Amino acid sequence: MAASAKTKKYLLSKEYEEIKKDLLDQLDRNGTIGKYYVDLVNDYMGMWVTKCLLVDDIQQRGVSVKYNNGGGQSGYKKNDSVAEFNKTNAQMLKLLSELGVKPSKSDGDLDEEEEM
Repeated sequence: MAASAKTKKYLLSKEYEEIKKDLLDQLDRNGTIGKYYVDLVNDYMGMWVTKCLLVDDIQQRGVSVKYNNGGGQSGYKKNDSVAEFNKTNAQMLKLLSELGVKPSKSDGDLDEEEEM
């Protein structure tokens, strides 16, 4: 199945490559090696693309969307993308935790030992 143009936009983005490279670099620095972990990073990146598409939808259509069921009923309902975004984001955080990936310290941050 071919990816949509919107999906390709994210798959081919510089940000996608930078995030994936950073995750793989962090695994390497942590000594976490193996195809299993690379596959988990690929899963994470798939969720990242999904999250971006959900954000696009929420920004385009809003948190409430108009519906018309054709039987004389119409109105507004919650945009399902909001709930899916929350679920996807939570799963991404769990995956990072399982991989043992933590935010990198910037050069300006001091370790506890350096503070003394």
